[in-house]
Amino acid sequence: MAIEKLLIANRGEIALRIHRAAHEMGIKTVAVHSTADADAMHVRLADEAICIGPPAAKDSYLNIPAIISAAEISGADAIHPGYGFLSENARFAEIVEAHNIIFIGPKPEHIRTMGDKVAAKQTAGALGLPLVPGSDGAISDPDEAARIADAIGYPVIIKAASGGGGRGMKVCQSADELPSLMRQAGAEAKAAFGDDTVYVEKYLGNPRHIEFQIFGDGKGNAIHLGERDCSLQRRHQKVLEEAPSPVISADERARMGGIVAKAMADMGYRGAGTIEFLWENGEFYFIEMNTRLQVEHPVTEMITGMDLVREQIRIAEGKPLSVAQEDLRFTGHAIECRLNAEDPVSFAPSPGLVKAYHPAGGMHVRVDSGLYAGYRIPPYYDSMIAKLIVYGRTREGCLMRLRRALEEMVIDGVKTTVPLHQALLRDEDVINGNYTIKWLEEWLERQNGAD
Repeated sequence: MAIEKLLIANRGEIALRIHRAAHEMGIKTVAVHSTADADAMHVRLADEAICIGPPAAKDSYLNIPAIISAAEISGADAIHPGYGFLSENARFAEIVEAHNIIFIGPKPEHIRTMGDKVAAKQTAGALGLPLVPGSDGAISDPDEAARIADAIGYPVIIKAASGGGGRGMKVCQSADELPSLMRQAGAEAKAAFGDDTVYVEKYLGNPRHIEFQIFGDGKGNAIHLGERDCSLQRRHQKVLEEAPSPVISADERARMGGIVAKAMADMGYRGAGTIEFLWENGEFYFIEMNTRLQVEHPVTEMITGMDLVREQIRIAEGKPLSVAQEDLRFTGHAIECRLNAEDPVSFAPSPGLVKAYHPAGGMHVRVDSGLYAGYRIPPYYDSMIAKLIVYGRTREGCLMRLRRALEEMVIDGVKTTVPLHQALLRDEDVINGNYTIKWLEEWLERQNGAD
């Protein structure tokens, strides 16, 4: 079925990104927005705009009845959830489809399975993906946890089965600590996610975060679009991403990419997805799957030439994958900087009026943002305000272009993390691609100590 009108159930740069892809396909767009986002760029550019509630996300962007009503009022025949908010809510996907509206995303059952970390791990193992050694599922008995920890060796990590963002996670160094840390992790998980279920697995000392972008047509065919290195993280939140990874060889890419594509084909997966791994000493360990578009998808677009949102829409219309695996080429290097309205040292949020805005430009420079001069950044949502994505024929050339682009970025009136990225790109470890998931927090501690 050809989509004629698409409701974008999101805000900010991703809503604008979806709008642009839709318009390039001749599809009309409907923006939904909270009262705080009435002047947002995606609202101004969409063909129609509907207010769905007050500023609080629970009353607007997470308000399923309001979003469905907006789709029915506007006559939208499809909904794209973007990322965050309702993008990985299986119930929302079911409700959308029950109203005979196309959900641009995976099948609800796949969202549900991969949203439960225990079920996701079991499914990934059954599909042939390499796992971190640990418990087969949820665990509540400290004695059983101790037996598993003894078998795989300390340190181990206790993780919440639901949720993420570092909450409900505890690193355990010895058997003595295990019972109390299990109780703490369970209590944190209960408070944050309403679910105190935890599981135990081997704690990897200093890994990298490597993820593979995949696409499936929902009919048993799937491809991979290479890997992204997302190891530069602060408090489990990605700060800078690049593709390809500086440490993954072409042979490793082909081998692991083949494994993840086969797993998704066997699963009958539909649409875009990302398989996330920890990588250490040449070994991959599955950690989770995101059943949606990723914030960092532009770096994959840069090195493949594929429009991932366009591909999502095509697959939702029931069309086949637009490219075969053997026809995909990975060329050059791309890096994305997430630019947040935050103090670059304390990371305190800095919402407010954008007095001047000038995005970087030039060859192979892309800025995904909904900013404009006179726009007031609201305090109610995630602080990311722009993504600066740069491509180069080589990684060295990409880094040079990124430094130049960061110098050109003008965002006046609020504090941003542009200076943080400029400092990172001067560091020898970043220049050499020599970093892990722990590197950035250790680097920040050194910087703060120097101050």
